[in-house]
Amino acid sequence: MDFMTAMDISASGLKAQRAQLNVISMNMANIRTTKTEDGGPYQRKSVSFESTPVYSPFAQEMHDQLNRDLKGVKVLGVTADERPFKQVFEPHHPDANDQGYVTYPDINVVEEMTNMMQAMRGYEANVQTIQGAKRMFQKALQIGMG
Repeated sequence: MDFMTAMDISASGLKAQRAQLNVISMNMANIRTTKTEDGGPYQRKSVSFESTPVYSPFAQEMHDQLNRDLKGVKVLGVTADERPFKQVFEPHHPDANDQGYVTYPDINVVEEMTNMMQAMRGYEANVQTIQGAKRMFQKALQIGMG
């Protein structure tokens, strides 16, 4: 594996973790949203990932067997969570139904914060990998010049 491939793999991870952080932030920002453009409460969202080959099919043929199965990650999509909404008794809320219940999204702050920490750690790991590859590349240049 060359330096650029290592950076490509890490860059795909950075992109995926950034998308994850954006969705988590959106979930946290809408934790008390009872009305959206669609009319109902906000629906929690999550990101789906899939592995993706780093090399094109032609480039795969040009590399040895050890490098052939290198994969990055890509965002497959953002999906709405199918969890049922929470019903909270708040009879004076403007969005309360006839029985006085307000429908809120079922977003768990602890779960979202845990997901955020995991995404941040994944992002940091990919940044460290890119910085390590850059340092190795710089050392290789120094050795070549010396």
